[in-house]
Amino acid sequence: MSKSRLSAALYLLLVFLSGALVGTFAYRLYSMRTVSAGEKQPRPTPEERRRHYVDELTARTKMDEAQVAKLNEILDEAKTSFIQLNSKLKAEGQAIQNHQVEEINSILRPDQQAAYAAFRAEREKLRQQHAKKTAP
Repeated sequence: MSKSRLSAALYLLLVFLSGALVGTFAYRLYSMRTVSAGEKQPRPTPEERRRHYVDELTARTKMDEAQVAKLNEILDEAKTSFIQLNSKLKAEGQAIQNHQVEEINSILRPDQQAAYAAFRAEREKLRQQHAKKTAP
């Protein structure tokens, strides 16, 4: 093979490889999902989530109207049970926290108790601010 044919073959190979590389990069760039940090998708409400759940379950299992009505009753009962459980857990958690505060106060001197009360007030304020930021 002569020198000119060898250089032509190398140039042809180089052009082919660079085209493949550019094509691969362009495909990855084209097929990537875009992410926008500024735009948040609104969270679905509990009613929207439930409607989606009922619709999907109804479609997949081919429920009739009577079954859908019974399904809604079951979901209502479960919701009520969860609300009651959550209330009970909150009350028990508050009792544990109150006991903790009493125990901590029992080991502190009066001047330290005032500082502890201020500390707790600051923490509560921060907790409420965080709850406002994360609330749907």
